[in-house]
Amino acid sequence: MRRSALVLATVALLGGRSGAGQATHADSVRATARRHFWVRPVASFVFPGAGQFMAHQNRAAAYVAAEVYTILRFLQLSHQGRAAAAQYRDIAFQVARRNFSPTGRDTVFEYYETMERFLDSGQFNRATGPSLVPESDTGTYNGSVWLLARRTFWRDPNAPPDPTSAEYAQAVQFYTGHAVGPGYLWSWRNAEPDLVVYRTTIEKSDNAFRSAQDKLGLLLANHMASAVDALISSRIASAAHRPAALHTTLGPGAFAVELSLGF
Repeated sequence: MRRSALVLATVALLGGRSGAGQATHADSVRATARRHFWVRPVASFVFPGAGQFMAHQNRAAAYVAAEVYTILRFLQLSHQGRAAAAQYRDIAFQVARRNFSPTGRDTVFEYYETMERFLDSGQFNRATGPSLVPESDTGTYNGSVWLLARRTFWRDPNAPPDPTSAEYAQAVQFYTGHAVGPGYLWSWRNAEPDLVVYRTTIEKSDNAFRSAQDKLGLLLANHMASAVDALISSRIASAAHRPAALHTTLGPGAFAVELSLGF
């Protein structure tokens, strides 16, 4: 009787150890599977098509082709935008700024946009002495800035206050901060056809840079689509224990998803 009890206890102990070992092994397998589950989606997000290539799926080539084409198109559009920008800067200096500045000093893009809207910059200082007399011709850019300063700080923009008053000083300060200085004056007079070319070139540069930014959005969409594709395919295949595939179509103004599950 004692021997039987001892044998039963030993068997039970060994069985418990075996069960514990099997449970530990199962947990290890599940943990490894979870780690491997994220490999393909992460790889696809870093480089579209990588996860599909790891799963031996033919559509990996489509993601890679979309990535390469979009990058090349982005580089091409960026080059076109820079080339057009250099062209309109040259036109601005050679035609509109030549008589005012001995060197073609560059500045912010807003300056070149302003040159589109005004035929003349106007003078910065109409006085010949040390005092500042702002441009009064409101048809010029500097004249429009001085008018805005007067409307903003004077009670009556057509009635100058005392030159020593605070409102006069504030208007002058606004003018000097926003008007075009002596080194950046321009005039398109007698060169209106060049102004037309200038405006067209700026528009061409803007459109190229805008299209390049759109291509960056398509790049991100391709990364996301490939990652989601790999994630869903892995999840469905793992849950159903059957081969699964998510077919995606990415194109201008169109995005389609088709799921296929093997039986």
